[in-house]
Amino acid sequence: MNDMSEVNVEMSLGSDYPEIREAVKKLCDDFPSSYWINLEKQDHSASYPTEFVEALTRDGWLGALIPEEYGGAGLPLRAGAVILETIHSTQATGGACHAQMYIMGTLLRHGSEEQKREFLPKIATGELRLQAFGVTEPNTGTDTTQLRTRAEKADDGYIVNGQKIWTSRVAHSDLMLLLARTTPVDQVKKRTDGLSVFLVDMRDAKDNGLEIAPIDAMINHNTAQVFFDNLKIPHSSLIGEEGRGFRYILDGMNAERCLIAAEAIGHGRYFIDKAVTYAGEREIFGRPIGQNQGIQFPIAKASAHLEAADLMVRKATALFAAGEPCGAEANMAKYLSAEACWDAGEACMDTFGGFAFAREYDIERKWREARLFRTAPVSSNMVLNFIAQHVLGMPRSY
Repeated sequence: MNDMSEVNVEMSLGSDYPEIREAVKKLCDDFPSSYWINLEKQDHSASYPTEFVEALTRDGWLGALIPEEYGGAGLPLRAGAVILETIHSTQATGGACHAQMYIMGTLLRHGSEEQKREFLPKIATGELRLQAFGVTEPNTGTDTTQLRTRAEKADDGYIVNGQKIWTSRVAHSDLMLLLARTTPVDQVKKRTDGLSVFLVDMRDAKDNGLEIAPIDAMINHNTAQVFFDNLKIPHSSLIGEEGRGFRYILDGMNAERCLIAAEAIGHGRYFIDKAVTYAGEREIFGRPIGQNQGIQFPIAKASAHLEAADLMVRKATALFAAGEPCGAEANMAKYLSAEACWDAGEACMDTFGGFAFAREYDIERKWREARLFRTAPVSSNMVLNFIAQHVLGMPRSY
């Protein structure tokens, strides 16, 4: 194969960004397993990896997808995927800050020029933190169109009442992207109509109609419930047109799927690396346990599935960058990577045996985090629903 053919193959798969991988890994090396393990021992208010997030922000990684004209690096979605994949292939996790990469897309694609120039440069430098995504509610879950949080028009803006749940990082964010109903569901033709997106400045909102209640969860994502009690927000908080918010949120979900899928790929590779190393060092009955096919096969199978999932992530991000429809590919990438990551985690747990449960080996923490990929931001079953209905043309099941 000549050089040009090799270049074309690489381009079709999506750039691998070796320089980004090297730089991000070097940064993560400054935050060893002990850093992450100790955070979990702290109370909710002190468990946020502030130093890690500040380091990522300082080096420009969280502003990588923001266009250069607004102070970011202007890199494509594939680069963002590589950043998060690399983070998760180490002992680190991007769950404390990954939302900024895909939340800002709603502001970038649908915000006014005034909004973009006011907020995006400050988000890129870290002066403002956009980490909170207020969508999920206790009584609606995945059925987003039935959410009950209301934003009613007032003379100088809107008054918000309602509740959100599983709003991660909200206590460590200056801004929240909020989805609320502005027109009652019984007054719209389609249930997807009448929802609007707002960029809420929480520096003003906290204790002025917005209250945060931490949730004690098995994964350290600093998640919480958020209560809105006659919260007043200015009309300038509205992003795009009133009533079109559901479309705006959907518009950013393909990017979200791709980035979270890349995290799962990196997470899975962490497990594979750990399992392979340990299997070669641990000796039972006079030989390394990695010599046994009962250890080899699950690791090899998970590795193969991870590589296949990675190809789907690359395809989805390439289609996204080209402006082509990529809903099927993004959802498939999320599903395949989440399942492959979980299988890798299970293989790693089995390889380490009882030692996998000891915190010092830093397997159980990553294993707990791996389970989340099968649930959020969309569950594996909901992805299968999507594929059945929108790809295969089968009847809607819900």
